[in-house]
Parts: sequence; structure tokens; C-alpha cells
Amino acid sequence: MTEHTAARQPLLTGYRMVVALVTFAAVVTEIATLAERGSFKAANFFSYFTIEANSFAVVVLILSALSPRPGRAVVMLRGASTLYMAVTGIAFSVLLSGIKDAEFTAVPWDNVVLHYLTPIAVVLDWFIDLPSVRIAYRDALVWLAVPIAYAAYSLIRGPIVHWYPYPFLDPGQHSAAEIAITIAALVVLAAALIWIVIRFTGREVRR
Repeated sequence: MTEHTAARQPLLTGYRMVVALVTFAAVVTEIATLAERGSFKAANFFSYFTIEANSFAVVVLILSALSPRPGRAVVMLRGASTLYMAVTGIAFSVLLSGIKDAEFTAVPWDNVVLHYLTPIAVVLDWFIDLPSVRIAYRDALVWLAVPIAYAAYSLIRGPIVHWYPYPFLDPGQHSAAEIAITIAALVVLAAALIWIVIRFTGREVRR
């Protein structure tokens, strides 16, 4: 760890803890609000990629805050979280933000936190504190397993429970070809984002 990094570590720790707490509060508020309305269904709620990615981000942010000298395992988790939050923010902005009466979030400020604030904050955290551990692109591609598995899970579970988390995955609203193209586009986007995320890792090692 360089002197510069050591000096800013308390600020990074505080930043990560604040973002984690705000994100956690947003998720809990969603659960409490839906439960109060009598519409909370745990299986459906936790089947939103937004909720999964944000919940994962909370854990990784706290872990990062408590790891001033992170090893490769923590760095890989940070990278994965950065990717998932970037995909969450971009996918929502491009595919979902214009949909009226959508039930992606029960409370307006939660929507801002989960779809905009936390994705931006997590991506900024990565580039503010770039890992000195070098990550090869072929190793980082393992991060794609989660969004691919999520798409498969949603498409398999959908016809069983007659519910889909997002319109672009719903065969009742889009053809199989359209769904396949959207998923493929998101995978390509994620692969490109991985390259950007790991591009500057390991600078201290190389230097």
C-alpha cells in the first residue's frame, strides 16, 4: 500500500460504509413497504437482478471497508460487484426507466438509490481505488456466469410461477428472438464492461 493510499484509506472506508448503509436501507424499506401493502413475495422480490446486485454490493462494500490490504479474492469480488452494478444502472436506464406503472420499486427514493446512486457509487469506488492486483481478462470473464445464470433462472422459473421480473424477459410481451437478442446484447455489454473494469488493475505491480 502506498503512502497516498494509506492516507485516504479512512475516507474510502467511510465512503463504502455510507453507501452500504444507504443501499441496505433502500432494500429494507422496499421489503417493509411491500409487506405493509400485503404484496411482499420473497421469492419474487429476490428474483430481481437489481435486488440481488445491490445486496451483493452491500456485502462487498463492507468487506472492502474492513480490508485495507485486500487480497485477490476481495479484489475479484469488488470487480464482480462493479460489473453487476454497472449492468444494473445501464440496463435500467436503457430498457426500463421509461416504462410507466412498472413495479420495480415500491418507493421513489429507493428507485433512485438502487438504480442510479449505488451503481454510480460502486463504479466510482472501483476507479477511485484501483486494485494493485492484476486481473487477467480471461479470469474476469467468470463474472459473466452470474448474469447468464440469472437469465436462465428467470426464463425457467417464469412459466412455472407465471411471473417475470422484467418485461424484456417476458414471452408474453416479446418474441423468443427479441428476448434472445436482448440477453445476447446484455452479455456483450457485460463482456465489454469487464474489459474496462480490469483495464487498469495491477498498475502498482507492473510499475
